[in-house]
Amino acid sequence: MSKPIETSEQAELIARLKEVRAQAIEHARIAQDLARERRRIMEQLLGEGFNQADLARELGVTRQAIQKMMSVGRKNSHA
Repeated sequence: MSKPIETSEQAELIARLKEVRAQAIEHARIAQDLARERRRIMEQLLGEGFNQADLARELGVTRQAIQKMMSVGRKNSHA
């Protein structure tokens, strides 16, 4: 049995919670799309002769971060 909404303040909080949840879901979808796009661009640059160290320097991250980005992109593209 669920707790009934008893006040207008509770109703407003529940409505806001639903809005925030919907926004979080949309942002997660956008983040997945951007990760796929990032991986596609990185694969293109790697195909043009850049290596992971080159990409890491350009992005100001470690080579291991590039490896992780590529790995996450692969996992998300199969989901």
